[in-house]
Amino acid sequence: MIREPGDADVLEWTQVPDPEPRSGEVVVEVVASAVNRADVMQRLGFYPPPKDAPPYPGLEVSGRIVALGPEVEGWSVGDEVCALLGGGGYAERVAVPAGQLLPVPKGVELVDAAGLPEVACTVWSNVFMRAGLGAGETFLVHGGGSGIGTMAIQLARASGARVLCTVGSERKAAFCRELGAEPVNYREDDFVAHGPYDVILDNMGAKYLARNVEALAPGGRLVVIGLQGGTRAELDLNALLVKRASVHATSLRARPLEEKAEIVAAVREHVWPLVESGDVRPVVDRRVPMARAAEAHRLLEDSGHIGKILLTV
Repeated sequence: MIREPGDADVLEWTQVPDPEPRSGEVVVEVVASAVNRADVMQRLGFYPPPKDAPPYPGLEVSGRIVALGPEVEGWSVGDEVCALLGGGGYAERVAVPAGQLLPVPKGVELVDAAGLPEVACTVWSNVFMRAGLGAGETFLVHGGGSGIGTMAIQLARASGARVLCTVGSERKAAFCRELGAEPVNYREDDFVAHGPYDVILDNMGAKYLARNVEALAPGGRLVVIGLQGGTRAELDLNALLVKRASVHATSLRARPLEEKAEIVAAVREHVWPLVESGDVRPVVDRRVPMARAAEAHRLLEDSGHIGKILLTV
């Protein structure tokens, strides 16, 4: 639970009632969850959960189905799954709409599968469903060493795109090279000089807006999915007009259940085969016991990690 908005120490491992599945839902006994930037924003009081979600954080889990609600088809008690959530993943059990369930990909450990749903759904829905990245195009993701970044690099590379990413250290640059990206250290270099880019996936928002637009190729697509660099900036519409470019700002958490189910189905169809073949893999920095979620939040905020930080039950 979040005792009150504040630093990581406001997170408390405490008792709550077990969830009951509503129509179209299952209950998952959680083996692991994962830490996302949205969890930190929720803890700070800036990103409240949807009305129908539990008040505690957690946007993804892996585990086993222990109960089925009415009108659930295609799933059984005992199935090993991972799931996209609106919240509530920092728990031993969570109720999940059946449309947001995914089977654990073959070859992936059940615990590690907890780090897949949020990044896979975010990257696929934004880079491919919305921005339409195609083979031969040039793609840039900011924060290449993050969970989103490591997944975006792998999926973009698998699609046949040229892939670049921004990083803040040589350690992260070396790892991103291994994944197939050309890293740009933002502390020493300017990513604009390495463009133009057909698609940019951005987590910074206002701070990078003008330079992102400058870096777009003709017909380029900028997709903003995070606001770590602020919420307000000036947008040069003439620059977009001249390039026939576009800017999209999207979130995943607040989408209707039908849209989330559509994204999850697309991920199962397009991403899971790449994971099972080994072309794409979960990148896990470390596992931290769920009761020590505050420690995991501090690790995320320090930004020294590569890939996902998992919380294990």
